[in-house]
Amino acid sequence: MAFEVGSEAVDTAEIGRHYDERSPIGDVLRDGQIHMWYWYDDEDDTPLAEAIHRLGRKVTDTLGLRPGEHLLDAGCGPGATAVFLARTYGVRVTGVTVSRFEIDTARERVSAAGVGDLVRVEYGDYAALPYPDASFDAVLALESLQNAADLDVVLRELHRVLRPGGRLTLSDFSLESSAEPARVAKFMDTLKLRELPTTQGWLDRVRAAGFSVEEHTQCGPRVFGRKSKYIRAAMARRDEVAGRFGEEAVTRFSQNHLGFFAPRPDQIGYVIVSARKVRHDQSPREIPRERTRT
Repeated sequence: MAFEVGSEAVDTAEIGRHYDERSPIGDVLRDGQIHMWYWYDDEDDTPLAEAIHRLGRKVTDTLGLRPGEHLLDAGCGPGATAVFLARTYGVRVTGVTVSRFEIDTARERVSAAGVGDLVRVEYGDYAALPYPDASFDAVLALESLQNAADLDVVLRELHRVLRPGGRLTLSDFSLESSAEPARVAKFMDTLKLRELPTTQGWLDRVRAAGFSVEEHTQCGPRVFGRKSKYIRAAMARRDEVAGRFGEEAVTRFSQNHLGFFAPRPDQIGYVIVSARKVRHDQSPREIPRERTRT
């Protein structure tokens, strides 16, 4: 199940321009990671950058990465997550994105961190990857599948490049209430989303692509539900950001994100799904049972 806006898919070049326009300021505000945040409650005084890193750790921990493994970071952003994973787990990371700004920034970040032997960042469309079958031990899609022109095609492509037994973890927005659809439509238009699946919809799509879902978590109240905390944290740094990018750029950045904040906190969820590409020699009894967390 999914909430859809229109029937026209946004092309890859437009998605690239979308992130080229928004990522420079987002990169500064969010310390190199342009994904969402995670606050436990309104009294949680964790700084914005750490709240964002906290969510990144929560998502990537589910991959169970081991030294020497090869990870595909599908929609890698400005590279901070890839650097973190290479340093923390000793894995090789291939990151792909359609944003030229993100490629250049990620490569600079990788070089500055001294992990160029482990991390490679390339221009790449995750709907048509240039890699052979079974190239990767794990795939991470951290808030990147939301922009897929055809989600089912992308999930099948990620399944193809994973080795049998390899793991997929995705995290993304989910539809939790279809009330007041105009609010949801503004949100989707702002983020260039063609559709917004429910939690069950995400699980169904992952399974349809051939994966076995092993765990899923719905943590929307601590993510989108804390959007007011993000607004306060961002406003506290407005003068600093304006001094770097200019008042006009900050105003345009703010206007471009107005629709993101349109939904009520309970309308938009945030789901983390961990799945595995089943081995051909694995019987149904050997497939791990799924765990659910809320």
